[in-house]
Amino acid sequence: MSSRRIIILFVVLELIIAGIAVAADGFSVSALQTTTRFSGRLSLFLFSAIFLLHHKPETLHAWLSSKFYLLFAIVHGIHLIELSSYIYLSGTPLVPIRVAGGFLGYAFIFLMPVLSDFETNGRISTRNFFIVQTVFLYYLWLLFFLTYLPRVQGKLPNAGGHYAEHVALLGWVSTMLGIKLTNLIQFKK
Repeated sequence: MSSRRIIILFVVLELIIAGIAVAADGFSVSALQTTTRFSGRLSLFLFSAIFLLHHKPETLHAWLSSKFYLLFAIVHGIHLIELSSYIYLSGTPLVPIRVAGGFLGYAFIFLMPVLSDFETNGRISTRNFFIVQTVFLYYLWLLFFLTYLPRVQGKLPNAGGHYAEHVALLGWVSTMLGIKLTNLIQFKK
């Protein structure tokens, strides 16, 4: 699929998420929280494909386009805008360590499309890109894991959503790592 089409498709999905939240809760902070929550899940879906298939770029190119890091940066950038708006409007207090970890994650997210283009154009070596990509993938995996773990533990009671939802998402994120490690073991054999 072309980069332009897939980006438009995901932006439309973000608009649909927001539209459904507004239809359910009106123009409210609650609707913004719902929008943010499901936007994050859309980002997780996209990240899952990248995390599990990055070693099969032809599959990612066919499903998401050759600019899959740009697509992820746009989708997660939309999520960042929604999340920042929700935090501001709801008066949710920020936890400095979570903000620092998230900032580094977003820096990685917005840097990866640039580095991917650099690698494609020969401005950085494939080996160096592979190292950065590996750190990026596992760091972001850790952030998604740490997003759902405190929800399951009940440490973020105002996070929204249901307990079963959080358990399922933590289970999926954990399963992603299991799949990845299984593939690594099989690859080494």
